[in-house]
Amino acid sequence: MANLNSNMQEETQYQEPTTQIPPKSPNISQEIPITTANAASTSKLAKKLTLIPLIFLIYFEVAGGPYGEEPAVQAAGPLFALLGFLVFPFIWSVPEALITAELSTAYPGNGGFVIWAERAFGPFFGSLMGSWKFLSGVINVAAFPVLCIDYMKKAIPSLNSGWPRKLAITSSTLILSFLNYTGLTIVGYVAVLLGIISLLPFILMSLIAIPKIHPHRWLSTGDKGVKKDWTLFFNTLFWNLNFWDNVSTLAGEVDKPQKTFPLALFIAVIFTCVSYFIPLLAVTGAVSVSQSDWGSGFHATAAEMIAGKWLKYWVEAGSVLSAVGLYEAQLSTSAYQLLGMLLEFASFLWLRRKFPELKRPYKVPMRLPGLVIMCLVPSVFLVVIMVVATKVVYLVSGLMTVGAIGWYFIMKFCRSKKLFKYSNGENIE
Repeated sequence: MANLNSNMQEETQYQEPTTQIPPKSPNISQEIPITTANAASTSKLAKKLTLIPLIFLIYFEVAGGPYGEEPAVQAAGPLFALLGFLVFPFIWSVPEALITAELSTAYPGNGGFVIWAERAFGPFFGSLMGSWKFLSGVINVAAFPVLCIDYMKKAIPSLNSGWPRKLAITSSTLILSFLNYTGLTIVGYVAVLLGIISLLPFILMSLIAIPKIHPHRWLSTGDKGVKKDWTLFFNTLFWNLNFWDNVSTLAGEVDKPQKTFPLALFIAVIFTCVSYFIPLLAVTGAVSVSQSDWGSGFHATAAEMIAGKWLKYWVEAGSVLSAVGLYEAQLSTSAYQLLGMLLEFASFLWLRRKFPELKRPYKVPMRLPGLVIMCLVPSVFLVVIMVVATKVVYLVSGLMTVGAIGWYFIMKFCRSKKLFKYSNGENIE
């Protein structure tokens, strides 16, 4: 979090707290952070993310295709799964996207949610937010090369175990990481290509399924005698429709972020939700199978039942490309934890109350009471997710939090002793 604590500046007092602008403090730089390397010298040369690549990066931050939505049907049946993917975006995805749009245009630096927490509550909470998201990002991103190889092993059985599997996972990690190293602009256009290729089989499957759809199947609440698994159901919705704010950490790399960010988020929300709902609507209406068959990867089986093996292979190939896209997008930002999300909502509300006159190129068109209600609904859902979490989740989250607090004080000590050089992107101290 060194780039958040920059040059010492004189503190300025204001008499009207309701109309103040963000004050300068001895520990917090009030300039908008420009955190790209050598920003002052390269800003004119570096290529910026434009609208279309940004839309697909957001898409891969959140979804990457309908892969992974199937367990919602397994957990609660077709009706609840359809209702979940229809309603949940309005109580979670839309509020999170609106918050991201407003704060990313108000603070268009690469720190994203870290800057928001730091501006709202100070450097300790900014550091805590960044550490949570970085550590959980390490855990999250590590899964995608394995997921990619797991899909590939269906076509190449030798990747199932042993040294071929280990070599394939290591090689895919290095290759995909190198692609990310080549630059965000390249990653953005790769995301566009991967998105189109991985979505095409679902578009075809949905169209081919139309004559085979029986609407009464949408009303099924699951097989008789099968108990609803609400933990799996809510976790599936949450995982598939989350992470809208991750892209905020790229704000400094976006061309005209004040205009591009809100539009990209608006399009991406609609695009992502439709890409989940339409294939689910088509498959649940066209295919009649046992509820237990709706495990992860069932869309490939459904594609074979609807159109034949050729479409099954295409869906499986698309799943590999989707895993690649998810890895690249999330490696470019980071994933995060439940506690970080609650801190993010709190930061948004506190900044609106504390700095009402702060310039916001995009502003959520609500007064503070309405914003509180908007944030309260997804916050309640977060509490539900925490309640149903396992002991392992609590243990890992606790250890990450302890480590994050320790990291903050270690960095504070190193700064006081001038053991390292700290940069805010333009100045080194």
